[in-house]
Amino acid sequence: MPASIVLGAQWGDEGKGKAIDQLAPHSSWAVRFQGGNNAGHTIVLGNTTIKLHQIPSGVTSMDCNLVLGDGMVIDPWVLEEELDRWYGLSGERPEGKRLFISERASVILPFHRLYDSADKVVGTTGRGIGPAYRDRIERVGIRFADIPGVLADEKKIESQISRMNHQLNTVKVDQQISVGDLKANLQWILDRYSDAIKPTGLMIDMALRNGEQILLEGAQGAMLDIDQGTYPFVTSSVVGRANATHGAGIHPGWIEECFGITKAYVTRVGNGPMPTELVLDAGPGEHMARIGHEYGTTTGRPRRTGWLDIIALKDAHRTSGYTGLVVTKLDVLGGLDEIKICVGYELDGKHITYFPTLAEDIARCIPIYETHQGFPALSDEEWIAMADRSRAEEIGYAAMPEGVRNIVKRIEYLSGIPVVSVGIGPDRRASIAKKGGAFDNPETKASF
Repeated sequence: MPASIVLGAQWGDEGKGKAIDQLAPHSSWAVRFQGGNNAGHTIVLGNTTIKLHQIPSGVTSMDCNLVLGDGMVIDPWVLEEELDRWYGLSGERPEGKRLFISERASVILPFHRLYDSADKVVGTTGRGIGPAYRDRIERVGIRFADIPGVLADEKKIESQISRMNHQLNTVKVDQQISVGDLKANLQWILDRYSDAIKPTGLMIDMALRNGEQILLEGAQGAMLDIDQGTYPFVTSSVVGRANATHGAGIHPGWIEECFGITKAYVTRVGNGPMPTELVLDAGPGEHMARIGHEYGTTTGRPRRTGWLDIIALKDAHRTSGYTGLVVTKLDVLGGLDEIKICVGYELDGKHITYFPTLAEDIARCIPIYETHQGFPALSDEEWIAMADRSRAEEIGYAAMPEGVRNIVKRIEYLSGIPVVSVGIGPDRRASIAKKGGAFDNPETKASF
C-alpha cells in the first residue's frame, strides 16, 4: 500500500487516533492534510493517555515521520504546548528531525481566535479555524512560507493590521491588534519553527517514489465536511478522500486503501441536525454518554449521542469510497437490552433512504429503526482478553460472542463496506481485526 487514508465517517470523534496509532508502526510517514487544532485525537496505551490536536497520531512510533500538511491551518502556540507535553512524556523534540510543517500551511494568529470568539450560531470550537481558512480563500492570509516576506515589508504589516482591526470591529470585538504584536508573533514563529518548515509535499512525493508507506490522517468527520456535510453546521475544510492527497501535496493515484472510522453509535459536538439523537439524561443516550465517556477532546463539551445512522454512513461512503470500515466503541453498547440501527427516514410523511441537503430538512427527519437483541456488558479487562485471544489464536472475529458478531455483520451488510476492525475499548490492544484484513498485523508497542 503506497498510501492509505484514515477518515472520520460521522460527525468526528469516531476514534481515528487509535486506528492511526495502530497503522503508524507499518508506515514511514503520517500526514495530517486538513483542519487545525479544532480536531482532537486520543490514544490510550495502558495507563498513558495522549491527547493530540495538531501533531499526527503516528507520533507514538519513533520511526514514523510526521507532517502537518499543506491543507492545514496551524496554531503555532498550541503546537508548542503539544510539543512540550510530548517532550515531558517521551523526552523527544521531533520538530525539524521527524516532524515537519508545510511551508504552504496557513498560520492561525491571535486575530483569528478573537474573530472566531464572536460566533454564536454554528457552535465552533473558537480556535480560529474558520477565520484562518476564510483568509486563505480571500488570499490575504499568511502561510509559513510568507512570514519572512511579511516581516521585511512594512506596508504588508500595516495592511494586515488595518484589515484585522476593521474585521474585529465589525463583529464587535473590542480588542485590537498592534503592529508590534503582529511583528513579534511572526518573528517568534520563525525563530521557533524555522528548522521544521519545509516543502513537505516534495518530501512525501519523494518518499512514495522510494517505495515508502504513507498514512494520511483526516480530522473531523464526513458530516462536518464544508461541501458535503450538514451545512452550515460544518467545519471549514474538505475532510473527505478527495482532499486527502491534495492537502498533503501529492496526487490521488497513490491511494490504495481508504478506511472510514465509525462508532457503533453516533455522537456530535456543537449545533446542527442529527436525526438519531437521544436524550442524554436517561435511557440508551445516557448509557452511551456515561459508558463511552463522551466529552470532546478539544472542547471538553458533552457530546450528543444517538443510534448508529446507516443513511448518514452510506452518504459518507458515497463521497469517500471506503475500502474498509473500522467500527469503534462497540463495547459501549454492552448492557443494553436492545440495539437499534437507523435504516431510513420519514420526511414529511415520505419514506426516504438518502441524506437530505438542507439542514432544516435533516432536522425534520424521523429515523426508521431496525432493532437487535443486545449483549451483556463486559469489563475492560474482559474485552482486552478477548482481543488478545483473537490475536494469539489468529481467529479474528470468531473470538467475539455471537451477539456482538451479529451486530458487526449487520453493519457490514447495511453499509456495503467490509468491516476490517472492531474497537472494544480505548486501549490500543482493545481491537479485533478481521482475519487477513488490513488491520490484521502483529501487535506493536509504542516505541517512545
